[in-house]
Amino acid sequence: MHRSFWKAGHTPTLLSAFLYFDLSFMVWYLLGPLQVQIAEALALDTQQRALMVAVPILCGAVLRLFLGLLADRIGAKLTGVLAQLLVIAALLVAWKLGVHSFGQALLLGLMLGVAGASFAVALPLASRWYPPEHQGTAMGIAGAGNSGTVLAALFAPALAVTFGFQNVFGLACIPLALVLLVFALCAKDAPVPVARKTLGDYAQVLVGNRDSWWFMFFYAITFGGFAGFASALPGYFHDQFGFEPKLAGWATAACVLAGSVMRPLGGVIADRIGGTRSLQMVYVAVTVLVAAAALGIGGATATVALFVFTLLCLGAGNGAVFQLVPQRFGAEIGLMTGLIGMAGGVGGFLLAAGLGVVKQHAGSYAPGLWLFAAVALTASLCLVGVKQRWRMHWAAAGAARV
Repeated sequence: MHRSFWKAGHTPTLLSAFLYFDLSFMVWYLLGPLQVQIAEALALDTQQRALMVAVPILCGAVLRLFLGLLADRIGAKLTGVLAQLLVIAALLVAWKLGVHSFGQALLLGLMLGVAGASFAVALPLASRWYPPEHQGTAMGIAGAGNSGTVLAALFAPALAVTFGFQNVFGLACIPLALVLLVFALCAKDAPVPVARKTLGDYAQVLVGNRDSWWFMFFYAITFGGFAGFASALPGYFHDQFGFEPKLAGWATAACVLAGSVMRPLGGVIADRIGGTRSLQMVYVAVTVLVAAAALGIGGATATVALFVFTLLCLGAGNGAVFQLVPQRFGAEIGLMTGLIGMAGGVGGFLLAAGLGVVKQHAGSYAPGLWLFAAVALTASLCLVGVKQRWRMHWAAAGAARV
């Protein structure tokens, strides 16, 4: 990385934002890898288990908007500290008092949604320190915190086997508290004016703007697919192949790692070949891979490999969407980032919860996988329809490839 980047902004804030985002995503995703143990302890059926892991995704999506509004008013750093304290308090209560019912599990998921909303804190906090020529790098470093999902998938099931799932909530508070201390001491709000957004501003960019809806739809499939599968796969591998929770977590970690690593590379690829072309390839590949998983081609190892490549493609798609967003919404980038991020979370909720509903009523995950493959194929066909208009109109003036 060029030396000028490290001199351009505020490195302690950038690294603090990354750590904050990483640990927040870890606890946001915590119920996913623990779902098998929690479901067995609380006697949850497949549909209830799926809803439990989907609730944090939905709450994180909706709360992103409100945390973003709060960050504009009191500063991203203070917002981040308050949000993290709330998450730690929720985990401590779950650890001390226990989670004894489906309703209590949903309430904990609701509170963990606050951690998922960290997107609205970490990225603006880091990016406001950097000039336009270094924005992509700064956002890439801070945004790499979504790799926190890998930590949860790797360690949470094993810790639950050793200490019980209730104690995992208490153990998670240790790294969270350490990172909060680093964040409080090292992060600083950039000395730049911040425009205060309102809910009306969000509504304004949606009214009469077809492109904003297209971007939300496309990201609901790429990030929604990533988040939804990341949460659903531990249960899927357990139900489908009899994986023990630890093995299901490791298999899911491999899938999530592929998607996390591929996100920044997806942006680079989109810069080279164009965002729409890259996204088109992603949707076609995901359609084929998920359809193959629905058909049950191969055994457990083959299916894990199919989902590794599926999430790898979805990660590339996330990068491709955000390669296109600044080109179309330069003036409204902050507003659109919030709305698109929210749409991605809603997509993840629908996928994670939907797979559980389908399995409960059809006795198989296959119809749910076929449905997602069909949605990905539909997105590919829709992209064919809009990309020509994009290239002729708003892309013509830009230097980047669309």
